[in-house]
Amino acid sequence: MTTNPNSPVRAGRREWTALGVLMLPLLLVSMDVSVLYFAIPQISADLEPTGTQQLWIFDIYAFVLAGLLMTMGALGDRIGRRKLLLIGAAAFGAASLAAAYADSAEALIAARAVLGIGGATLMPSTLALVRTMFTDPAQRAKAIALWSGVMTGGVALGSVMSGVLVEYFWWGSVFLVNLPAMALLLVLGPILLPESRNPAPGRFDRLSVPLSMAAVLPVIYGLKEITSDGWNVRYVVSITVGLLFAALFVHRQRTSASPMIPPALFRGRGFGPAVVLNLLALFGMMGSAFFTTQYIQSVLGKSAMEAALWALLPSLPIGMAAPLATWLVQKGVARATVVAAGFTISASGYGLLAVAGTESMWLVLAACGVLACGVVMATTQIMDLAMGAAPVDRAATASSLMETGAEFGGALGMAVLGSIGTAVYRHEIPASAPAPAHETLGAALAVADQLPGRAGDVLAAAAREAFTTGMRGAALAGAVTLLAAAVLAVVMLRRVPAHDNAGRADRLSPSGV
Repeated sequence: MTTNPNSPVRAGRREWTALGVLMLPLLLVSMDVSVLYFAIPQISADLEPTGTQQLWIFDIYAFVLAGLLMTMGALGDRIGRRKLLLIGAAAFGAASLAAAYADSAEALIAARAVLGIGGATLMPSTLALVRTMFTDPAQRAKAIALWSGVMTGGVALGSVMSGVLVEYFWWGSVFLVNLPAMALLLVLGPILLPESRNPAPGRFDRLSVPLSMAAVLPVIYGLKEITSDGWNVRYVVSITVGLLFAALFVHRQRTSASPMIPPALFRGRGFGPAVVLNLLALFGMMGSAFFTTQYIQSVLGKSAMEAALWALLPSLPIGMAAPLATWLVQKGVARATVVAAGFTISASGYGLLAVAGTESMWLVLAACGVLACGVVMATTQIMDLAMGAAPVDRAATASSLMETGAEFGGALGMAVLGSIGTAVYRHEIPASAPAPAHETLGAALAVADQLPGRAGDVLAAAAREAFTTGMRGAALAGAVTLLAAAVLAVVMLRRVPAHDNAGRADRLSPSGV
């Protein structure tokens, strides 16, 4: 394989087989985001964590993952993407084994943190290796479409697999499923995957590592906590502190002789717009998840396992969305048109949510499917644009920036749309309802269960109606946001060709110039 896109070599059976191997860690990393959904009751009974410890068992994985993505992307470009991938696979496997047999909440939290470190090495490495192996633009587009589909499907599959495993085995089994895949990657990776690195990376900027984590973690933490607990001064302070460190991080990258994120990367044709549009796409995707999961469980009254199985249904058409977007671009449809169409389709999914009632299961499931298909259509082309615009020598860094933006977009979507829905819910719930019922739908249903006779039924019905009204209000805001993203895509990408070969073999100097 050559790494010079000016004379691309078409990938053969070896590269496509290697892509299948790369999909294993990607699937597991995305599944680990949701794999604890049904295991937590057994974990609580066995390890007896405090409320705070239980939250950290859930959240530490995503926090560490988000905080280290940029660092690991830059490290992969320096030491080699395959080497970092294999190191991450070993760490992920060892941490999975430790998590499965953790005998205390503290041990499980520590193991989940190491899983986050492993995940941060695996995600940018997989996409960077795709960029390295597939230098032909058409083949690269197909490979990235597969990457996007696996990434999206893994999150949905994780919760269902968790439910099945804890139904028949103990809670540690949700971690043990990682071991065979990681072992296979460690065996086949050195054989099938090419090594690639930046031949002139410059000095590694150690100061940028804590600055990047200090920029990402407080913002992600504040946004996630606002989603679950509502607006609070300490969460606003956390976000503000993160933004201040983000400004320092940007200043460091612009003035350092060897920056972690070279500013010249954003001068690649279409890379900057791709980062922005990817953030907006995940804003819409994760913002809807905040409502639809609660709707299926608490409004429709489905059990957690039933909710997870029903949630799989909208993911079925996603497998066709990415190939369709790729096919359209390869047939000559402008990339800006395809991305804008994806955002518009997603907005129509929110439009369906905006007319849902308290007994509209099929409408809500259809809305989820339409919204997800549109997002995947858009993100497939956005990812291909970004990786094509980035120099091969910075492939892992480019990948990590896209994924960090996705983490920000998802957290921001849940915080903003969740806050809108919560505000509408509190406005709609009857003023005479008990105080806890004004906080969340779950609290209202818990109070309703304790009320005698018809009073409980009346409160539960009012709370479900108020939540659904809040979901409709948030859906309107989501639709407006995605329609604005469609317009932005047309404006920002109108001069980007269908196959952008800006990711040429010219290398950035250590200063990023």
